[in-house]
Amino acid sequence: MTQAQVPDLASPDPEPPLPRLEGASRLRIFTVIGIVVLFAEIAALQYTMVASAARDIAPSFPGVGANISWMVIIFGLVGAATTPIFGKMSDLWGKRLMMLIAGASFAVGTLICALTSSWALFLVGRALEAVAISAPTVAYGLFRDILPRRYIPASIGVIATGLGMSALVAPLLGGWLLDHYSWRSLFWFLLIFVAVVVPLLWLLVPETPLRTHQKLDVSGALLLATGVGFVLVYLSNGATWGWGRPTAWGWMAGGVVLLLAFIAVERRTSQPIMDLRLLFSPKVTMVLLAAMLGSIVIGVQGYSIPYMLQTPSHDQLTHLVTGQVVAASHGQLTPALVPMVHIGFNGLMAYGLGATLLGYGLHSAVFSGGTGMLAGGAAGEWARKVGPRYPLILAMATFTVSTLLYAFYAHSSWQYAVIAVVFGLGFGSFYAAAPNLIVEAVPARQQGISAGMLGVVNSLATSVGTAALTAFLAANPAKFKVTIPGVSASLTGGYNTLPGLYTDAGYRNGLLFAAGAGFIGLVVAVLMRHGRRPATGGEASG
Repeated sequence: MTQAQVPDLASPDPEPPLPRLEGASRLRIFTVIGIVVLFAEIAALQYTMVASAARDIAPSFPGVGANISWMVIIFGLVGAATTPIFGKMSDLWGKRLMMLIAGASFAVGTLICALTSSWALFLVGRALEAVAISAPTVAYGLFRDILPRRYIPASIGVIATGLGMSALVAPLLGGWLLDHYSWRSLFWFLLIFVAVVVPLLWLLVPETPLRTHQKLDVSGALLLATGVGFVLVYLSNGATWGWGRPTAWGWMAGGVVLLLAFIAVERRTSQPIMDLRLLFSPKVTMVLLAAMLGSIVIGVQGYSIPYMLQTPSHDQLTHLVTGQVVAASHGQLTPALVPMVHIGFNGLMAYGLGATLLGYGLHSAVFSGGTGMLAGGAAGEWARKVGPRYPLILAMATFTVSTLLYAFYAHSSWQYAVIAVVFGLGFGSFYAAAPNLIVEAVPARQQGISAGMLGVVNSLATSVGTAALTAFLAANPAKFKVTIPGVSASLTGGYNTLPGLYTDAGYRNGLLFAAGAGFIGLVVAVLMRHGRRPATGGEASG
């Protein structure tokens, strides 16, 4: 690469303008922080409320069957593909502007989902909603540009953990709405929420004064978005398609080829979407590696814990299966014989508490989300005093410990609650540390795209964790066998699979895999040289 090829990156930029809220009152600053954080919670809010309602939504779209999972898959695909693009466009055209566009897209998509009876249109609505996944990524840069420096580390820590809407309100309100109204009420609530927050964002939050003066690299953007999308298609569907099938591998191979083409194109263009020298610098690379390992833990826990809690208990399963056996006997099992029916399972299912979605919120989500909400801001402030590396070490340590505790000790509601607090501490610390490490590693004019790449790594790694867990669960399906004294085994049959239920071994193996990722992440954090100085809100990185 010649000097003439990189004039926009090599030549010095004008001195960045002072933050817009320098000298503003605390009330003004905290109002801006609150509005932006509430807006950034939109994606997490909908995920907590909507993803867990898949079983309630499926009957409204006859014939969809197992494809109902695409309502979650497409959200992750589109969100991961658009996050770096929105991050770059926020560097070019303004961060508040891109957040408003994301909010408008979310509102249109939510309205479609609330009204439509067409599966295809429902997926279109979900894709439009997914653009809001970019909101936290863009918000990191907005806070860096408009807040006084001393407020930035703690405020960044609060962005991902939120102010309680996704952590506390969503699981409880979502469960209540599902218990009393149709699943469509979830989308109507989300529409009302965004209809309130978006005007507040427009009216009360100032636009960033900083702009990167270059053109959008359209070819690089398309290669990056499509490559990430192809990889996520494979990770999201590999368990269903078969991980080793050529048709499945084609998506993965195609995604890798496109990402390699992205690197090749970016090395040659005069105005790349991101300076690859910065992307592959030791500071940024180590942060992305740690983020990948931490997000694997989040992916495994985020998928496994709700299913573990909502798995029926042993007594509930026995009662349920006995009823099915009696119904299938067509009167051959008389009331006198029913007490003699013995239901045997192929493995333990001690994790199950038989909780509803509301029960999951009360037993686990409230504790992990509430702790994470408090830990995010506290860890951000801690980073301002000692550097963001220490919160990252705490995050990886608690990720590892909480995952091991879930694997071996989650057998009652109080155990779930205690472990959720431990995980919540790590969750808040992780989402305070990783973005602050990026802020301290990159110049302000590369903030949006750099945070976008962090978002891509988080999305890919979360999908890797979910895919690994899915593979472990598929290898350990729950089965039952009926035996009746005096009745031949040939008449009662062998083991029968319980759809959607898995033995403890599947969950434990997945959790141990996540614990391994957390431990490696802890080693990376301990060895990391970056982040050992107090966080400056980006002042040290220009």
